[in-house]
Amino acid sequence: MSDLTKNNNSSSNEGQNNPIMVEVTRGNMVESIHRASYAVVDTDGKVVLSGGDYEKVTYGRSAIKCMQALPLIESGAADAFNLTDAEISIACASHDGQPEHVETVKKWLEKIGCTEEDLECGSHLPYHIPSMVDLLKSGGSESTLHNNCSGKHTGFLTVCKQLGYDLKGYVKYEHPLQQNILGAMETMCGMDLGDAPRGVDGCGIPVIGVPLANIALAMARFADPSDQPETRQEACQRINKAIAAEPFMIAGSDRFCTKIVEATKGRALIKTGAEGVYTGIIPELGLGIALKADDGVTRSAETVIGMILKHLKIIDDATAQEMKDVLEPPLFNRAGIQVGQVRAAQNVRF
Repeated sequence: MSDLTKNNNSSSNEGQNNPIMVEVTRGNMVESIHRASYAVVDTDGKVVLSGGDYEKVTYGRSAIKCMQALPLIESGAADAFNLTDAEISIACASHDGQPEHVETVKKWLEKIGCTEEDLECGSHLPYHIPSMVDLLKSGGSESTLHNNCSGKHTGFLTVCKQLGYDLKGYVKYEHPLQQNILGAMETMCGMDLGDAPRGVDGCGIPVIGVPLANIALAMARFADPSDQPETRQEACQRINKAIAAEPFMIAGSDRFCTKIVEATKGRALIKTGAEGVYTGIIPELGLGIALKADDGVTRSAETVIGMILKHLKIIDDATAQEMKDVLEPPLFNRAGIQVGQVRAAQNVRF
């Protein structure tokens, strides 16, 4: 096992290929494969389950939105504006732009005295196809409210309102809001990130490169924040509670994240990120999960996190059978005939 509380720059699997974790079949042949790395970590920084190069520096993307929501609670903004579980959950979300998502964000903006024009996340059409069709049929068009990150950005504006920060440019790395978030990431991930690789996310905010196992450590500290300062403990617990209570808000009715949180009744709080990143918070075990699909494909990342949850017994055999088409989805051709499946690779061993 590795101890992440020590400064260790060596790679766990440097120069080697990450394991094949997922197979895509067609007929009786494996047509495609997906490689991935993953780490399951406890609050002491011990890697209790792993595969591949789990020390590889990775952008957490939207999979770490719970960390970016910490200042929303710790600043007092959530209390000052009387935020609901739905609002806190959507602050951590990559939502599908369904009407309920849009309405929640719109009302929250009104509550803090802002409008959609204050959001700096950009716009896109709803990811939820029926919602997109309804919007276009009604003569509507995309807006920042439909952006999957609009809840997170509304949370950012709420913190700025509470702390008196300038609302303009809140997405910039040097803005005090983003520096506040960076500080929260450093304490949760257990490392200095001042010189870490840096880029710009799809919604305009900074992305910070962090070793995959340290992202898992941050999730473990969400799962069991008992060694954190009291304010951080309360923030982690409140965020966990909100996501468990409002799983629809974290993603959407057809989405993997929502289905897993619902099926496990909040025992697994999982979150997707772009480029095949996934995280998981397992409160009852005090464990955090982080994984990255090498090729950035979401279907493989979802299959891998499902495998990990089954191994940890968070998803039992009965639930796994009920959710088989979610955990290992069948593939259909244009005529609706099943022609293959996305499944765990046959040689995977934990």
